[in-house]
Amino acid sequence: MANPEDIRVIVATDCGSTTTKAILFEKIGGEYRQTFRGEAPTTVEAPIEDVTMGVRNAVQELEELSGRRILDENAAFLRPARLENGRNVGCDVYISTSSAGGGLQMMVAGVVRKMTAESAERAALGAGAIVMDTISSNDKRLPHQQIERIRQLRPDMIVLAGLTDDTERIDHVVALAELIAAADPKPRLGSSYKLPVIYAGTKAARKEVSEQLAERTDLDVVDNLRPVLERENLGPTRDKIHDLFMEHVMQQAPGYRKLMAWTDTPIMPTPGAVGLIIRTIAERRNINVVGVDIGGATTDVFSVFDGQFNRTVSANLGMSYSIANVFKEAGLENILRWVPFDMDERELRNAIKNKMIRPTTIPQLMEDLVLEQAVAKEALRLAFIQHRQFAGKLKGVQQERTISDAFEQEMEASIVDMMALDLIVGSGGVLSHAPRRDQTAMMLLDAYQPEGFTMLAVDSIFMMPHLGVLSQLHPEAAAEVFDKDCMIHLGPVVAPSGRGKIGKPCMKVEIRREDGRSESRVLAVGDLQRIEMPSGEKAGITAEPARGFDLGAGSGKAVEKTVSGGVAGLILDARGRPLELPGEPDARAALLTKWMRALSAYPEDALTRRG
Repeated sequence: MANPEDIRVIVATDCGSTTTKAILFEKIGGEYRQTFRGEAPTTVEAPIEDVTMGVRNAVQELEELSGRRILDENAAFLRPARLENGRNVGCDVYISTSSAGGGLQMMVAGVVRKMTAESAERAALGAGAIVMDTISSNDKRLPHQQIERIRQLRPDMIVLAGLTDDTERIDHVVALAELIAAADPKPRLGSSYKLPVIYAGTKAARKEVSEQLAERTDLDVVDNLRPVLERENLGPTRDKIHDLFMEHVMQQAPGYRKLMAWTDTPIMPTPGAVGLIIRTIAERRNINVVGVDIGGATTDVFSVFDGQFNRTVSANLGMSYSIANVFKEAGLENILRWVPFDMDERELRNAIKNKMIRPTTIPQLMEDLVLEQAVAKEALRLAFIQHRQFAGKLKGVQQERTISDAFEQEMEASIVDMMALDLIVGSGGVLSHAPRRDQTAMMLLDAYQPEGFTMLAVDSIFMMPHLGVLSQLHPEAAAEVFDKDCMIHLGPVVAPSGRGKIGKPCMKVEIRREDGRSESRVLAVGDLQRIEMPSGEKAGITAEPARGFDLGAGSGKAVEKTVSGGVAGLILDARGRPLELPGEPDARAALLTKWMRALSAYPEDALTRRG
């Protein structure tokens, strides 16, 4: 493998379920930049059934766009990058991620749903898996129902956890092992090998678990992921999941053995790579970050608070294949509350049904776009609620450690603290490809309702998976490209928490620009203002909330910070937290229209019902 200092040209691909995306990174003038991008249909399905064909096609588009010859006559990668007869040839490194074939699909099992089972789920999600189901001793299903569920889902692998290392009673975790053995699970891919099972529970039960599972499954034993109640040890389980993903799951997918021989680093699950770049940025900048990737079928949420990483997958909240479930979960009123014109239930249902029938279509009319973005706000909001519930602080210190007490224990409050949040990064078609970046800012603003001072950003072309796997090989290059080409700064938001009556004082803001200009703004409750501040421009902000409102220093106390601009400018949000909309339709429509005008989110004629 090339020394990071010698790496100048990098080719990265992401083999998605439908599209394979190839990106060229080059070191230009002493800095790494994304230079060209190509894509082609993924070819893991019949009739081709060879993922490398889609990779070749996407890389060939890179060759055409860049003028650089990357593949030889046998379609193998040329290394290292060099000049041949005056033409740029080859690359120094080739890396890849993949979610083709449905990605990594897992089940987890643990003795207590809100303790060891949830820790096992965190480990799987952090490794980039989709957790299909979680089985626990207290999940209220009968054993035969749990066995049938395992057989029905056919996961790629199972993680079994349970009990702390100081526990003497092991019958509950052994019972779960017996359950898995009785199910005799068959893997989703490949009929000739045993299903991988990772045991990450109490040391006391290793012998008994091995007796149950060693013959029927491919059993691996790692350190306990919950050695004591107050501490998680997820690293060994995550690492083993990734190793087994490469050894078993990827080996069975058509063409992946060949692809694995091409890459300079192990292929990563796409969500795991996105989580890795989120963690890398949070660590390098020492900030708290929330990232979201909203797709057609699922919405992934990532967060890093005080160094603790969490990821959740809302498997039925998406903008095409799962849009009906968003409607079901959010409800008619919650979607229509974001639409500034009259629309009855029948119209909304028809619009949702049309999207279900033709999931790949995009809005053709402005009112269709407004409606789609209203649905997106609810999908983002619901996925974030699930994430906050999952990202809980661990119970443990001074807690009773008997199994009977453990069954009753719950997680403490979420570690997700909106007042401490520094950066929100959005990704996915509805966010990355919105006609106006101001619309993206409004979707993130309404769905997440940030508090205090928060920067909003969006992934320009879904580059985060490529950068995640690159961060393992060359963290500096990944961070540099993330800042310069991947992340588009939408702008900083100043938003006090608290509630008040519309029209009453909320906050005073003084803005001091680098060129010496200054201005002051006074905002009432319900106001939303945008101030032009281009990307890269810095300004000093002194914001003083009214009594009853808080910007992080306490009720009514001023906060002074330096902020950087973005394409959507500086946003002053005095609408209150949590955000409340009037119940009366005309008043709500008028307020929505006022806010949309403030951010220049839509053309003027889109803010009244057409037709």
